[in-house]
Amino acid sequence: MVPVLSPSDDIRRQLGQLYAPVQDELPGVEEILRRELRSRDPRVDEMVKHGFRLGGKRLRPALVLLSAKATGGITQDHLVLGAVVEMIHTATLVHDDILDEAAIRRHLETANARWDNEASVLLGDFLFTHAFYLASGTGSTFACQVLGRATNMMCEGEMRQVASRGRYEMTEAEYLSIIEAKTAELCACCCQLGAHRDTDENGFEKSLEHFGRYLGIAFQITDDLLDLYGDENLTGKSLGTDLEKQKPTLPIIRLLEQVNQPRREELLALLNRPQTDIHSELLEELRESDALDYAIAKAESYVEQARRELNRVPKSPARDTLEQMTHFVVNRPT
Repeated sequence: MVPVLSPSDDIRRQLGQLYAPVQDELPGVEEILRRELRSRDPRVDEMVKHGFRLGGKRLRPALVLLSAKATGGITQDHLVLGAVVEMIHTATLVHDDILDEAAIRRHLETANARWDNEASVLLGDFLFTHAFYLASGTGSTFACQVLGRATNMMCEGEMRQVASRGRYEMTEAEYLSIIEAKTAELCACCCQLGAHRDTDENGFEKSLEHFGRYLGIAFQITDDLLDLYGDENLTGKSLGTDLEKQKPTLPIIRLLEQVNQPRREELLALLNRPQTDIHSELLEELRESDALDYAIAKAESYVEQARRELNRVPKSPARDTLEQMTHFVVNRPT
């Protein structure tokens, strides 16, 4: 089985099955990560290796390899790019944990909890910069451009989300635009990098790029739902941070759209209540409305769009696995 470091046994089993078409290649990505994520300074080496352990399910490298296998074959550059996208993803997690003041990630202490914010910022920067150094070694200007644009979009999405804290008048369209940038952009990038060839006369690269984007949006909607009602023992990370940081997520946006003005003002007062645990009270309100079911249905609608994009790609075990991933991202417990 592909070595995945922290999910539960059930998730480990599911991922082992999902990654079967690339089970011979994924260990190559792991080897690159082990080789590259190290330092001669023992203190830095400890932090960098901790970042490696925080990475988790290796979903993004798998997207690179599966997209490659579905459209022609896997090369050594694909293994390198799989490691690159995992470094970029891990860097965003490290920085997210600082922003959210999270203490747990993948059942481990976050870098900011184990050390401090200053060290964590630099760890994230180390991962970002080393990822681009590694990508440049492939000699592919295209890969560097796509990765640079995706990373820029991700950072912009995060900045937009931070600037939107407490702005509960946010529309659903604005929310979707933010999560498309901060989460879906990297998934789209992974699939595009895997499927890229000198020509795309059959449109496979574009279809898989769209597939990754829809998959990423569904992933983030589900992640926001889990932050409301997930089990920390299963997710292995701090939950409830969206409410604490006053992030308008889709269930909250939907709830506020459905209630009358007096009730909306009461809910806004609740959401803006400082330093108070409002989770239980708000979750009950969400369950009594259609907000949770609405968000679940929205995630399902995006994975259905992702599946339609796959219909343009030739049938193969790799394509079948990509389709199975659409079920995994909306039904996972972590």
